[in-house]
Amino acid sequence: MEFFTTVWQALRESDPQEKGRLVERLYTNLAQDRFTFAHEEPVLEAQTPSYAQIATVVRPRDVPKRKHFDNPEGQGVLLHAIAHIEYSAIDLALDAAYRFRHLPKAFYMDWIEVAHDEVRHFEMLAELMEKVGVRYGDYAVHSALFDAGQKTAGSLLERMAVVPRYLEAAGLDANPRIMQKLRRYPQTPMIEAIVEALEVILEEEVDHVRKGDRWFKYACREAGVEEDVYFEIIERYYPGLEGKNLTLNVSARRRAGFACDELKRMGAKECE
Repeated sequence: MEFFTTVWQALRESDPQEKGRLVERLYTNLAQDRFTFAHEEPVLEAQTPSYAQIATVVRPRDVPKRKHFDNPEGQGVLLHAIAHIEYSAIDLALDAAYRFRHLPKAFYMDWIEVAHDEVRHFEMLAELMEKVGVRYGDYAVHSALFDAGQKTAGSLLERMAVVPRYLEAAGLDANPRIMQKLRRYPQTPMIEAIVEALEVILEEEVDHVRKGDRWFKYACREAGVEEDVYFEIIERYYPGLEGKNLTLNVSARRRAGFACDELKRMGAKECE
Protein backbone atom coordinates (compact mmCIF):
# COMPACT_ATOMS: atom_id res chain seq x y z
CA MET A 1 0.00 0.00 0.00
CA GLU A 2 1.12 3.53 -0.74
CA PHE A 3 0.90 5.91 2.21
CA PHE A 4 0.08 9.28 0.66
CA THR A 5 -2.63 7.88 -1.62
CA THR A 6 -4.27 6.24 1.39
CA VAL A 7 -4.08 9.41 3.48
CA TRP A 8 -5.65 11.43 0.65
CA GLN A 9 -8.55 8.98 0.51
CA ALA A 10 -9.19 9.43 4.25
CA LEU A 11 -8.75 13.19 4.02
CA ARG A 12 -11.37 13.60 1.30
CA GLU A 13 -13.92 11.21 2.81
CA SER A 14 -16.91 13.17 4.11
CA ASP A 15 -18.88 10.48 5.91
CA PRO A 16 -17.67 10.56 9.55
CA GLN A 17 -18.06 6.82 10.11
CA GLU A 18 -16.18 5.88 6.94
CA LYS A 19 -13.51 8.48 7.67
CA GLY A 20 -13.06 6.91 11.08
CA ARG A 21 -12.65 3.46 9.55
CA LEU A 22 -10.08 4.74 7.05
CA VAL A 23 -8.08 6.48 9.80
CA GLU A 24 -8.16 3.32 11.91
CA ARG A 25 -6.68 1.33 9.02
CA LEU A 26 -4.07 4.02 8.40
CA TYR A 27 -3.04 3.98 12.05
CA THR A 28 -2.79 0.19 12.21
CA ASN A 29 -0.96 -0.27 8.92
CA LEU A 30 1.52 2.55 9.56
CA ALA A 31 2.34 1.17 13.01
CA GLN A 32 3.01 -2.21 11.37
CA ASP A 33 5.22 -0.78 8.56
CA ARG A 34 2.91 -1.91 5.78
CA PHE A 35 3.23 1.26 3.67
CA THR A 36 5.51 2.41 0.90
CA PHE A 37 6.08 6.17 0.58
CA ALA A 38 5.96 7.76 -2.88
CA HIS A 39 7.39 11.10 -1.79
CA GLU A 40 7.80 12.35 -5.35
CA GLU A 41 4.13 11.99 -6.30
CA PRO A 42 2.33 15.34 -6.80
CA VAL A 43 0.49 16.84 -3.83
CA LEU A 44 -3.18 17.21 -4.72
CA GLU A 45 -5.08 20.27 -3.52
CA ALA A 46 -8.54 20.22 -1.94
CA GLN A 47 -10.60 23.23 -3.00
CA THR A 48 -13.28 22.72 -0.35
CA PRO A 49 -13.32 21.04 3.07
CA SER A 50 -14.52 17.44 3.12
CA TYR A 51 -17.39 18.35 5.45
CA ALA A 52 -18.84 20.76 2.86
CA GLN A 53 -20.71 17.75 1.48
CA ILE A 54 -22.64 17.22 4.71
CA ALA A 55 -22.80 20.65 6.40
CA THR A 56 -23.60 24.20 5.31
CA VAL A 57 -20.47 26.36 5.49
CA VAL A 58 -20.95 29.99 6.57
CA ARG A 59 -18.82 32.83 7.93
CA PRO A 60 -17.67 32.31 11.55
CA ARG A 61 -19.96 35.08 12.80
CA ASP A 62 -22.98 33.35 11.24
CA VAL A 63 -22.72 29.99 13.04
CA PRO A 64 -25.30 29.34 15.80
CA LYS A 65 -24.45 31.04 19.10
CA ARG A 66 -23.48 28.79 21.99
CA LYS A 67 -25.59 29.63 25.05
CA HIS A 68 -28.16 28.21 27.47
CA PHE A 69 -26.42 24.90 28.11
CA ASP A 70 -29.17 23.73 30.48
CA ASN A 71 -31.48 22.55 27.69
CA PRO A 72 -31.15 20.02 24.84
CA GLU A 73 -31.09 22.66 22.11
CA GLY A 74 -28.28 24.63 23.71
CA GLN A 75 -26.38 21.44 24.48
CA GLY A 76 -26.81 20.31 20.90
CA VAL A 77 -25.40 23.57 19.53
CA LEU A 78 -22.42 23.37 21.92
CA LEU A 79 -21.70 19.72 21.14
CA HIS A 80 -22.02 20.31 17.40
CA ALA A 81 -19.57 23.23 17.55
CA ILE A 82 -16.99 21.18 19.44
CA ALA A 83 -17.55 18.16 17.20
CA HIS A 84 -16.89 20.38 14.18
CA ILE A 85 -13.55 21.43 15.68
CA GLU A 86 -12.66 17.78 16.20
CA TYR A 87 -13.74 16.82 12.67
CA SER A 88 -11.68 19.71 11.28
CA ALA A 89 -8.74 18.57 13.40
CA ILE A 90 -8.93 15.09 11.86
CA ASP A 91 -8.50 16.64 8.42
CA LEU A 92 -5.74 19.00 9.52
CA ALA A 93 -3.74 16.10 10.96
CA LEU A 94 -4.29 14.05 7.81
CA ASP A 95 -3.35 17.02 5.65
CA ALA A 96 -0.06 17.47 7.52
CA ALA A 97 0.75 13.79 6.99
CA TYR A 98 -0.22 14.01 3.31
CA ARG A 99 1.25 17.36 2.32
CA PHE A 100 4.73 17.46 3.80
CA ARG A 101 7.13 15.00 2.22
CA HIS A 102 10.65 13.67 2.84
CA LEU A 103 10.30 13.87 6.61
CA PRO A 104 11.21 11.28 9.27
CA LYS A 105 8.71 8.47 9.70
CA ALA A 106 8.06 9.77 13.23
CA PHE A 107 6.42 12.85 11.67
CA TYR A 108 3.88 10.73 9.80
CA MET A 109 3.28 8.51 12.80
CA ASP A 110 2.68 11.55 15.02
CA TRP A 111 0.02 13.07 12.75
CA ILE A 112 -1.76 9.81 12.05
CA GLU A 113 -1.86 9.27 15.83
CA VAL A 114 -3.38 12.73 16.21
CA ALA A 115 -5.99 11.96 13.52
CA HIS A 116 -6.75 8.69 15.31
CA ASP A 117 -7.33 10.54 18.61
CA GLU A 118 -9.47 13.20 16.92
CA VAL A 119 -11.69 10.51 15.39
CA ARG A 120 -12.27 9.10 18.88
CA HIS A 121 -13.08 12.57 20.20
CA PHE A 122 -15.53 13.19 17.36
CA GLU A 123 -17.23 9.84 17.92
CA MET A 124 -17.54 10.52 21.66
CA LEU A 125 -19.23 13.86 20.92
CA ALA A 126 -21.42 12.32 18.21
CA GLU A 127 -22.81 9.87 20.78
CA LEU A 128 -23.69 12.76 23.08
CA MET A 129 -25.23 14.71 20.19
CA GLU A 130 -27.44 11.75 19.38
CA LYS A 131 -28.82 11.82 22.93
CA VAL A 132 -30.07 15.39 22.40
CA GLY A 133 -31.37 14.68 18.90
CA VAL A 134 -28.56 16.23 16.84
CA ARG A 135 -26.34 14.82 14.08
CA TYR A 136 -23.20 16.35 12.61
CA GLY A 137 -24.29 18.61 9.77
CA ASP A 138 -27.58 19.70 11.39
CA TYR A 139 -26.12 23.14 12.10
CA ALA A 140 -24.07 25.48 9.91
CA VAL A 141 -20.30 25.43 10.40
CA HIS A 142 -17.38 27.68 9.49
CA SER A 143 -14.19 26.80 7.63
CA ALA A 144 -11.67 28.79 9.68
CA LEU A 145 -9.46 25.77 10.44
CA PHE A 146 -9.59 24.54 6.84
CA ASP A 147 -8.68 28.05 5.68
CA ALA A 148 -5.70 28.16 8.05
CA GLY A 149 -4.51 24.87 6.59
CA GLN A 150 -4.83 26.24 3.07
CA LYS A 151 -2.91 29.40 3.88
CA THR A 152 -0.01 27.48 5.45
CA ALA A 153 0.08 24.72 2.82
CA GLY A 154 3.46 25.73 1.46
CA SER A 155 5.50 25.76 4.66
CA LEU A 156 5.99 23.16 7.37
CA LEU A 157 7.32 25.90 9.67
CA GLU A 158 4.23 28.07 9.23
CA ARG A 159 1.81 25.13 9.43
CA MET A 160 3.24 23.94 12.73
CA ALA A 161 3.26 27.48 14.13
CA VAL A 162 -0.25 28.41 13.06
CA VAL A 163 -2.26 25.20 13.45
CA PRO A 164 -1.05 23.23 16.48
CA ARG A 165 0.93 25.94 18.25
CA TYR A 166 -1.57 28.77 17.82
CA LEU A 167 -5.05 27.53 16.93
CA GLU A 168 -5.02 24.19 18.73
CA ALA A 169 -3.17 25.66 21.71
CA ALA A 170 -5.98 28.22 21.96
CA GLY A 171 -8.26 25.23 22.60
CA LEU A 172 -6.23 24.45 25.71
CA ASP A 173 -7.26 27.88 26.97
CA ALA A 174 -10.90 27.76 25.84
CA ASN A 175 -11.76 24.26 27.05
CA PRO A 176 -11.53 25.01 30.81
CA ARG A 177 -13.68 28.13 30.33
CA ILE A 178 -16.43 26.06 28.74
CA MET A 179 -16.23 23.50 31.54
CA GLN A 180 -16.44 26.30 34.10
CA LYS A 181 -19.64 27.61 32.48
CA LEU A 182 -21.15 24.13 32.40
CA ARG A 183 -20.41 23.58 36.09
CA ARG A 184 -22.45 26.67 36.99
CA TYR A 185 -25.62 24.93 35.84
CA PRO A 186 -27.53 22.39 37.95
CA GLN A 187 -25.67 19.16 37.31
CA THR A 188 -27.55 16.68 35.14
CA PRO A 189 -26.27 13.44 33.59
CA MET A 190 -25.88 15.22 30.22
CA ILE A 191 -23.95 18.18 31.59
CA GLU A 192 -21.73 15.82 33.56
CA ALA A 193 -21.15 13.73 30.41
CA ILE A 194 -20.19 16.82 28.38
CA VAL A 195 -17.75 17.95 31.07
CA GLU A 196 -16.24 14.46 31.21
CA ALA A 197 -15.77 14.46 27.42
CA LEU A 198 -14.14 17.88 27.54
CA GLU A 199 -11.76 16.70 30.26
CA VAL A 200 -10.64 13.79 28.05
CA ILE A 201 -10.24 16.08 25.04
CA LEU A 202 -8.25 18.67 27.02
CA GLU A 203 -5.77 16.12 28.35
CA GLU A 204 -5.20 14.51 24.96
CA GLU A 205 -4.98 17.83 23.12
CA VAL A 206 -1.95 18.70 25.26
CA ASP A 207 -0.13 15.86 23.51
CA HIS A 208 -1.32 17.07 20.10
CA VAL A 209 0.03 20.55 20.72
CA ARG A 210 3.24 18.97 22.04
CA LYS A 211 3.62 17.11 18.75
CA GLY A 212 3.14 20.38 16.88
CA ASP A 213 5.72 22.03 19.13
CA ARG A 214 8.20 19.22 18.40
CA TRP A 215 7.87 19.60 14.63
CA PHE A 216 7.82 23.40 14.79
CA LYS A 217 11.19 23.25 16.53
CA TYR A 218 12.40 20.68 13.99
CA ALA A 219 11.34 23.03 11.16
CA CYS A 220 13.16 25.93 12.86
CA ARG A 221 16.36 23.90 12.98
CA GLU A 222 16.00 22.83 9.35
CA ALA A 223 15.40 26.44 8.26
CA GLY A 224 18.19 27.81 10.48
CA VAL A 225 15.91 30.26 12.28
CA GLU A 226 15.36 31.04 15.95
CA GLU A 227 12.21 29.74 17.62
CA ASP A 228 10.91 33.24 18.31
CA VAL A 229 10.08 33.39 14.60
CA TYR A 230 6.81 31.99 15.93
CA PHE A 231 5.70 35.47 16.93
CA GLU A 232 6.55 36.88 13.52
CA ILE A 233 4.48 34.16 11.85
CA ILE A 234 1.48 34.64 14.13
CA GLU A 235 1.59 38.42 13.72
CA ARG A 236 1.59 37.95 9.96
CA TYR A 237 -1.47 35.69 10.01
CA TYR A 238 -3.32 37.20 12.97
CA PRO A 239 -2.15 40.82 13.29
CA GLY A 240 -2.51 42.52 16.64
CA LEU A 241 -3.34 39.41 18.66
CA GLU A 242 0.00 38.93 20.41
CA GLY A 243 -0.41 39.34 24.17
CA LYS A 244 -4.19 39.70 23.94
CA ASN A 245 -5.05 36.38 25.57
CA LEU A 246 -5.25 37.06 29.30
CA THR A 247 -6.62 33.62 30.19
CA LEU A 248 -3.81 31.34 29.09
CA ASN A 249 -3.85 27.78 30.41
CA VAL A 250 -0.23 28.10 31.49
CA SER A 251 0.02 24.61 32.99
CA ALA A 252 -1.30 22.87 29.88
CA ARG A 253 0.80 25.02 27.54
CA ARG A 254 3.94 24.32 29.57
CA ARG A 255 3.29 20.59 29.28
CA ALA A 256 2.78 21.08 25.54
CA GLY A 257 6.25 22.61 25.12
CA PHE A 258 5.81 26.37 25.50
CA ALA A 259 8.59 28.17 27.38
CA CYS A 260 7.84 30.63 30.18
CA ASP A 261 9.35 33.56 28.28
CA GLU A 262 6.99 32.82 25.39
CA LEU A 263 3.97 32.62 27.66
CA LYS A 264 4.84 35.88 29.42
CA ARG A 265 5.14 37.53 26.04
CA MET A 266 1.63 36.21 25.30
CA GLY A 267 0.27 37.76 28.49
CA ALA A 268 0.85 35.20 31.24
CA LYS A 269 1.50 36.97 34.55
CA GLU A 270 3.04 33.94 36.27
CA CYS A 271 4.87 30.92 34.90
CA GLU A 272 7.08 28.24 36.40
